[in-house]
Amino acid sequence: MSATDEATVVATEDVAAAAPDAAAAPAATLPSTEAGTEGAGTAGGGKRRRRKKKKKKAAGGGEGGEGGAGAGGGASEFLNEFSPSVIKQFKGRNGVYPVGVVTPYSGENLWRSTSKEMKEKEKLHSNVYNEIRMAAEVHRQVRQDAQKWIKPGMKLFDVCERLEANVRHMIEEDGLIRGHAFPTGCSVNRVAAHYTPNAGDETVIQETDVIKFDFGTHYNGHIIDCAWTMTWDPRYDNLVEAVREATNTGIKEAGIDVRLCDVGEAIQETMESYEVVLDGKAHQIKPCRNLNGHSISPYIIHAGKSVPIVKGGPATKMEEGEFYAIETFGSTGKGYVTEDFECSHYMKNADAGFVQLRTAGAKQLLNHINKNFSTLAFCRRWLDRQGQTKYLGALRQLVTAGLVTAHPPLVDIPGSYTAQFEHTLVLKPTGKEVLSRGDDF
Repeated sequence: MSATDEATVVATEDVAAAAPDAAAAPAATLPSTEAGTEGAGTAGGGKRRRRKKKKKKAAGGGEGGEGGAGAGGGASEFLNEFSPSVIKQFKGRNGVYPVGVVTPYSGENLWRSTSKEMKEKEKLHSNVYNEIRMAAEVHRQVRQDAQKWIKPGMKLFDVCERLEANVRHMIEEDGLIRGHAFPTGCSVNRVAAHYTPNAGDETVIQETDVIKFDFGTHYNGHIIDCAWTMTWDPRYDNLVEAVREATNTGIKEAGIDVRLCDVGEAIQETMESYEVVLDGKAHQIKPCRNLNGHSISPYIIHAGKSVPIVKGGPATKMEEGEFYAIETFGSTGKGYVTEDFECSHYMKNADAGFVQLRTAGAKQLLNHINKNFSTLAFCRRWLDRQGQTKYLGALRQLVTAGLVTAHPPLVDIPGSYTAQFEHTLVLKPTGKEVLSRGDDF
C-alpha cells in the first residue's frame, strides 16, 4: 500500500511477530482504541454463516453498503482447489516458516555478518521474524496462485473477493491476530494506488489494461506489504520492467545507516533509463515523485519514515531493526498523482484522541472498526461482508471527526499508464532479509 507525499495526502499501515520453537515473546501491542464505544459487530471472520446467506445476492447498491449489498460471500464461494492452510503445511516443521532472501551488509557494516554479538542479538527477535515470515509465505502462495487465474474478462470485484477469500483460508484468519493487513488494491492504468471496487462496481479487466495488485497480510500486526503489476499486452513490457528493476535497485541500496535520499536517487536513475513506445510515441518512464515507500511498525503501515523514489529526499538514515516497504511507481504521464474517483480505502487514525460522537450509528461503526481492524486499513466491501448496513453517513462522520482517514484513489493524467512493484524487508542485525521475495518477482 502506497505512502503519499504531503503534497497530496498522508496515508498509514502495519507489521509484527513469534516462533513456536523459540522463547515466547509478547505479541505486538495494538494501538489504543476509543473507550466507551459499544455495540460493534463480530471480529474478523466471525460472520461466515451470515455470508452464506448472502451468497446469491448481486453486488448491487452503488452506495456500497446502504442497502447491505453482499460483498460476494465467504471462502466457500470463491476458494479454488487450494492446498491446506500455511499453518497446516508447516506444522510438521515445528511451525518454522521459510526465510526470505538474505543479503549480508557491505562496506562499514560488513562485520555484522560474522559478529557473534549480532547473531545473539538476532536470536532475541526470532519469534517476530518467524511470524512475519508466515505472513510472507501466505502472500507468496496466494499471489502466485492468483497470477495463474486473473485474466481479461473477469470483474475486478470478483478477483478481489476470490483473492481475499484465499488469504483468509491460507492464513487461518483470526480477528486481529492474523489476517489481512489492508484491502486488495487493483488500480487500473492511470490509477496508481488505493483503488478497490465498492459494491456495484462492474469494472471488467481488459486486454489492454495495466493493473497494480497490492494486498497485505499480517501476523500479530507484523505486516507484509507487497505488490506487482499485471499486463496482457507486450507493449507495456518496458514499463513493467522499469518499475520492477527500480524496486530491485531500492532493495539493493537499502541498509543500516543508508540515507533515504540516496535510495531515492538510485531508484530514479534506474527507472528513468527506460522508455516505452505507445501508439508510435516514446515515453520516458517517470517515477511518481509524490509516492514513496515507507517504514512499517506493528499495526501501523506507514510508520513515520518515507523512502523516496526520486532524488532530493531526506538525509534520514535507515536503522537496525526497522521494517520497510520498498515500493516504486512508474508512469508514462506526469509522474505526479492526485486524488480522484470514489473512495474505497479507509483507516483509523492511530494518533486520534477521544472525540464525542453525536450519533449512535457513528459510535457503533467506530466500535466495529476498533474490534475488526484497529489501525489497519479497511474498505467498504469488508464492512458489507461483515454485515454492516447503511453506514456511509456514520463513516463520513468519523472522517470529519478525524478518527478515520479516507484514502481515495491516486491517479496520474488521463491517457497515462502506471506500474508498481513492492517488497517488504527487515534490517536484521546481521543482514538484510527481503521477506516477501518469491520466484515470481
